[in-house]
Amino acid sequence: MATESLTLAPPVIERPGPIGWMRRHLFATPFDAALTALIALILVWVVPPLLRWGVLDASFTALNRDQCPVGAACWGLVRDRFHQYLFGLYPISQYWRIGLGIVLLFVGLAPLFVKSMPRKALYGVGLMVVYPFVAAWIFEGGGPIQPVVETPLWGGLFLTLIIAIVGIVASFPIGIALALGRRSTMPVLKALCVAFIELVRGVPLVTVLFMASVMLPLFFPPGWTIDKLTRALIGVSVFSGAYMAEVIRGGLQAIPKGQYEAANALGLSYWQSMRLIILPQALRLVIPGIVNSFISLFKDTTLVFIMGLYDLLGIARLIVTNKDWLGHDVESYIFAGFGFWTFCFAMSRFSQRLERKLHTGHKH
Repeated sequence: MATESLTLAPPVIERPGPIGWMRRHLFATPFDAALTALIALILVWVVPPLLRWGVLDASFTALNRDQCPVGAACWGLVRDRFHQYLFGLYPISQYWRIGLGIVLLFVGLAPLFVKSMPRKALYGVGLMVVYPFVAAWIFEGGGPIQPVVETPLWGGLFLTLIIAIVGIVASFPIGIALALGRRSTMPVLKALCVAFIELVRGVPLVTVLFMASVMLPLFFPPGWTIDKLTRALIGVSVFSGAYMAEVIRGGLQAIPKGQYEAANALGLSYWQSMRLIILPQALRLVIPGIVNSFISLFKDTTLVFIMGLYDLLGIARLIVTNKDWLGHDVESYIFAGFGFWTFCFAMSRFSQRLERKLHTGHKH
C-alpha cells in the first residue's frame, strides 16, 4: 500500500508582549484593523475636547457660578453642595443620626460573617425585621430626646440607598412567595399569584408609585395615614417583587424533575424540599437575573420624584435651581450619574464574584 509523506507546517510563533497582544486582539483580520482604526479616530475626536472641558480648563474651587470659567466645567458645585448630594435637605446638625444608623447596621451584620455562628438564618430574619424600625426611629426622631426630621427632608444618596435596600430586601421574599404560588397545584392560589404578577408587570413603576401615593391612603381608616416615603417603599417593593417572582420561577423550572422526586423519596415535606434542595439550586442558577433586577430597582428609585421626594437625581436637579449655580446642570447630572454607576457596577462585580464562588457556570 502506497504511503505519502506529509510536510509538517512550521509551528505558529506568537510574539509576546504588547505588540503580540495587539496583533491578536486588534489587528488579527482586516476587519478588526479597520474597526480598531475607526474607534481610534472617534476617540481622538471626542476625548480631547471632553478632557479640556472637564479637567484641564475646569474649575474645582469656585464658590458660585460667577467664579466659574466660561466654556468649561465648574466642579466647585459638587464641593459646595456635596453634603446635599449625600443627605439631601436633612439638617446638618442631625447628621450624627445617619452615622449612628450606619454603625448599628454594620454591627448588626457582623455576626452574619462569623462562620461558626449558630442559627444564622434566624438571626438574619430577626435583623431584617427589627433594624428598619430602629433605623426609622433614629432617622426620623421624635420624643423628648431628638427633634423630628420629616421624611420630605430626607434625600440624596441617603434616600436612594434607603429605598433601594428596603426594596431589595422586601422584594426577595415577595418574589419567592409569588413564584411558589404561581407553580402551586392549588387553582385559586395560582390564579391570584398569576393575576397579581401580570397586573403589576403590565404597568410602569410610575403608575404604581402614583397609585401608592394617591390610592393607598383610601384603604386606611379615617384619620390614619402614612407618609410619602412609606408609600414609596411599599410601591417599589411590590413592583420589584413581581419581577423577582418571574426570575425565581425561571430558576425553579430549570431544576430537573429528578430533584423533586429525590426529595419525595427522602420523605421530605414540600417546605423541607423547597428549603433544603430546590430553592438553593434554583437561586444559584438565577443569580445574574436577580442582580439585574436589583440594579434595575436601584436606578428606578429616581421615579420617586413624582411623590415629592428628592433622591440622588432629584437633589441634583434641585441644586441647580439655586441662583448660585444656575446654568451648571451638566456637572450636577454627571456627578449624580457617576454615583449611580458606581453602585450598579459594584453590584455587578459582586454578582460575578458570587457566581465564581458558587460555580454557577458548571465549569469542569
